Amino acid sequence: MFDTLSDRLGSVFDKLRGRGALNEADVREAMREVRIALLEADVALPVVRRFIDSVTEQAVGQSVLKSVTPGQQVVKIVNDALVEMLGGTDVPSLDLAATPPVVIMMVGLQGSGKTTTTAKLAKLLKEKHGKKAMMASLDVNRPAAQDQLKVLGEQVDVLTLPIIPGQQPVDIATRALQAAKLQAIDVLLLDTAGRLHVDQQLMDEMQAVAAISSPKEVLLVVDSLTGQDAVNVAQSFTAQVPLTGVVLTRMDGDARGGAALSMRAVTGKPIKFAGTGEKLDALEVFQPSRVAGRILGMGDVVSIVERAAAAIEEEEAERMAARMAKGQFDMNDLRQQLRQMQKMGGLGALAGMMPGMKKAKQAMEASGMDDRVLLRMDAIIGSMTPKERARPDLLNAKRKIRIAKGSGMQVQDVNKLLKMHQEMERAMKQIKKMGGLAGLGKLFGGGGLGAAMPGLGGPGAGGGLPSNLNDLLKKK
Repeated sequence: MFDTLSDRLGSVFDKLRGRGALNEADVREAMREVRIALLEADVALPVVRRFIDSVTEQAVGQSVLKSVTPGQQVVKIVNDALVEMLGGTDVPSLDLAATPPVVIMMVGLQGSGKTTTTAKLAKLLKEKHGKKAMMASLDVNRPAAQDQLKVLGEQVDVLTLPIIPGQQPVDIATRALQAAKLQAIDVLLLDTAGRLHVDQQLMDEMQAVAAISSPKEVLLVVDSLTGQDAVNVAQSFTAQVPLTGVVLTRMDGDARGGAALSMRAVTGKPIKFAGTGEKLDALEVFQPSRVAGRILGMGDVVSIVERAAAAIEEEEAERMAARMAKGQFDMNDLRQQLRQMQKMGGLGALAGMMPGMKKAKQAMEASGMDDRVLLRMDAIIGSMTPKERARPDLLNAKRKIRIAKGSGMQVQDVNKLLKMHQEMERAMKQIKKMGGLAGLGKLFGGGGLGAAMPGLGGPGAGGGLPSNLNDLLKKK
């Protein structure tokens, strides 16, 4: 997500940060490069002009040129301007303040991911907001569109309106409202039909459905990979339908990011959600400040924490906390940590969100590293007996050979995993010496975990990973 733009801006700001004082010519030269980077990212030209004018006006001010850290000041100004371009500091949310059933109408072109997004949103409303949802497909043009929503409904355990062949969109919407009232539904999601391009028939149909259902939210679903075309589609819909927000799909595959950066400025409507994968839980609330942080390589630690909260079961977390407090860490604990990393999106996804990990992520990709390393480590641990997992010190040469053969790996791979475990075990013992979990917070104020615990990310530790993990990662 935003990889190309992030790389270009990163190189511009590295130059600025590498200098002591800045003069106006330095700032203007940097802004010219930023302008080119935004245009190459397929950001709309009027948006780029406004952005560059705003940033330049602030960046050539005396407060920056006379600042102790002028390079950092410019980065902060650009960050603030990006946040504003993406929608400001307010996090957009769904307006569900109405008498149930609250209607959410999903609109967009065919192929934008509208039906899948409807199911993702229904799942999010059910699991995170505790709402009883129902979905209804109004798409009578695309073959099997209604069946697709029915199957997705079963996967996310959300009710779907029974299909009556031959019924038209307005009639389906009327029947959906009646069914939602009878079944005490909180939120009704209407998945409207799409077309290959914007035409008047499509607009007339959507306006008729809106007149019947009085939707509280009208969300436009657009494919971010179409870049500037996505912005043009949004403009067309904005002129015809009272949109309340935008959902950008396939954001995980959009290396340029032009659609996201242009959408708010061009339509005046907030981007409310971003689709970040094919799985039905891959829908994130679009938060401008976090996205700006990712673009500028500042990371998105809050999202990592949220992913961890979703991936880690409460009972398991309490068990792990108790063992950490005692300084205990065996192979079962290591296996649990590896599996949680997989649930949170794998090494690449986590590295992309960590501050300063951009180069580490690129190094991983360049050397052919991937998330299969987590599976390989899990296979090694799985080849151990329960007794060996609880007491890794039992692993002599004979046992290591057996484990290597059982997991399809080499003995040196087993040794690397054991060394990684030893480093993490030492870190747990250090946590105990520092007062357990209560004292752990102090680490973040004075040098961080990396400085206090070299085994978990000190110098040469591969960007916050145990130092020898890089060796294991290189195995194909």
